Amino acid sequence: MLLLRRLVRAGRSWGTEARGLASGAPREAADAVVVGAGVVGLAAARALAMAGREVVVVEAAPSFGTGTSSRNSEVIHAGIYYPPRSLKARLCVRGKEMLYKYCEERGVAHKRISKLIVATGAAEVPKLDMLLRNAKENGVDDLQLMEGSEAMEMEPELRCLKALLSPSTGIIDSHSLMLSLLADAENLGTTISYNTSVISGHVGSNGLELHVCESKELQNYHEFVPTPHYARGCYFTLSQTKSPFSRLIYPLPEDGGIGVHVTLDLNGLVRFGPDVEWISDGGKDHVSCFLNKFDYSVNPNRCSVFYPVVRKYFPNLKDGSLEPGYSGIRPKLSGPGQPPSDFVIQGWDVHGVPGLVNLFGIESPGLTSSLAIAEHIVSKYL
Repeated sequence: MLLLRRLVRAGRSWGTEARGLASGAPREAADAVVVGAGVVGLAAARALAMAGREVVVVEAAPSFGTGTSSRNSEVIHAGIYYPPRSLKARLCVRGKEMLYKYCEERGVAHKRISKLIVATGAAEVPKLDMLLRNAKENGVDDLQLMEGSEAMEMEPELRCLKALLSPSTGIIDSHSLMLSLLADAENLGTTISYNTSVISGHVGSNGLELHVCESKELQNYHEFVPTPHYARGCYFTLSQTKSPFSRLIYPLPEDGGIGVHVTLDLNGLVRFGPDVEWISDGGKDHVSCFLNKFDYSVNPNRCSVFYPVVRKYFPNLKDGSLEPGYSGIRPKLSGPGQPPSDFVIQGWDVHGVPGLVNLFGIESPGLTSSLAIAEHIVSKYL
């Protein structure tokens, strides 16, 4: 969520009156306030600072990128899956180009590793054709449809009937990316305030006024926040030292995600995931969700679901070779069985509040799209 203009720091002295301020509460002014220091928030702060704005970033956690930004597959997506002309499609394709260029210029660790999307049964083959057509409409014109024999020649441990090769898919060190974005923003004068939560805001004479407090005091001020849909995704790592694959391997998409896939990190570690475990109410109260107090532990017993799914394309996966890795939480705008939602970027042309830009549903491909999302915000709303 991005909010422009004035920051009002309320802290412990903030009163209980509705949207009021305690007498003498300290005030700080800024041209732009970015709420949230994930990869998209940091990219937005950088872009705003580059555009000449005085920027403050407020983050409820004690550090940057502690949520979805650091608990994902770290994949640079090509833009294959998303509906044509959607924000996800446009910003992913644009973001991919910007991200590769940025990483090369700044020395952020990444690799164009490519990936194979595989059909393991005859009923899945037409879906590859649909993905190929969809990708072309999105401007992704480097996909190659190949027979299973060709794909298995490239990846001997793979088993499939047909596959789509995506040469422009890659992997990235997301933490290094966020460190670089943060450094850029701070070098341009951006201030970041950790352990700081936004309580409320209103339109004042000088623009938006935001009331904030220390995150540990949030329980005292929190009002109703609409509940999004949450999906937990677990990853398991392969215990064997030599990787069976040199590329990313993806099954066809499923409800809530793009399937339990093979991801390689920049050190060659093999991970399988994420699966989809819907959490109807976030598993916590609203405040705990806002402060990212989720249970990120991985139940070792979930591997029993992984083995049969992975063996559809990796039949030589040995019993006992999967070890618990990590998990992440995907905040979604659509629930189980519902069509995937697009990114939602709302400015005052939509909600009528001058200076306010809201970002909702920024899940995958949010990492890939981060620089493009920031570019979109600056070009449309500044």
